[in-house]
Amino acid sequence: MKRFRKLKNLDYTTTDLLSPIADVKADICNLPFEDNSYDIIFCNHVLEHIPDDTKAMQELYRVLKPGGMGIFQIPQDLSRATTFEDDTITDKAERAKIFGQYDHVRVYGRDYFDKLRSIGFKVDEVDYTANLSVEAIKEYCLAPGEIIPVVYK
Repeated sequence: MKRFRKLKNLDYTTTDLLSPIADVKADICNLPFEDNSYDIIFCNHVLEHIPDDTKAMQELYRVLKPGGMGIFQIPQDLSRATTFEDDTITDKAERAKIFGQYDHVRVYGRDYFDKLRSIGFKVDEVDYTANLSVEAIKEYCLAPGEIIPVVYK
């Protein structure tokens, strides 16, 4: 975050519903921004926390400028064909075991990329780790073989 703020040719806005340090306090399902207002959106490990991820994706699409790009990284289990959700699991320890964290709503499967496409995004499925050293993968907290969606409007 500090690195982006130092760039003179860049307006960088953080948005979060609960964080006291965010520039804008807002619900991702109802963003207070004009249509087509952002060139780039980084949505890093957010959507797995949002009950209505479809609405959140629609909002991200709405505020992204035509020709804009985004990186919508989520924890994923590529061995799953479909995303898994189960709101009947209420025990925090059990949720953490199944979803990776107690506050995750779902575990995304390979269908995540098609869901982004169904919203209207063009999606490149990129394995950045294929071209990175082991040290870089650790520095950027990537999982070897992780596929990161780079989206375009």
